[in-house]
Parts: sequence; C-alpha cells; structure tokens
Amino acid sequence: MMPLLFADEGKEYIIRKVGGSDQLRAHLENLGFVPGAAVSVVTANGGNLIVNIKGSRVAVSKEMAGKIMI
Repeated sequence: MMPLLFADEGKEYIIRKVGGSDQLRAHLENLGFVPGAAVSVVTANGGNLIVNIKGSRVAVSKEMAGKIMI
C-alpha cells in the first residue's frame, strides 16, 4: 500500500483504506473515496492532485491524498 500522493498519472488504482479524522473520512467518502473504488490521477500540481473517481474529476490537497491508501 502507498498513499495516493505517490500515484503515477494516468494509471488506475484501487483504494484500499482511507485514514484521517472521522470528519475527514466522512468528507472523502462523500466525494467517492471509499475502499474498493477505482481512482486515477489526472494531474499533480504542486502536490495537489486532480483525480478521476466514479466518473468525476475531483481536486484533493496533498494532505488529503496522503490519507488515501492505494
């Protein structure tokens, strides 16, 4: 397992675990970041990521990306 922060652009990964506080986990779950979901990095800009998840593009900060394990 590794954090989403270190994912290669354009490659699809499966989310294994979402960490962080209860509030952060709930927020990420609302965005579609749940274990078993497929995610791919569209672009990384200064550590922040634009990702494809469940057919949508979502921006996540590097702090959030560090809590999403793939």
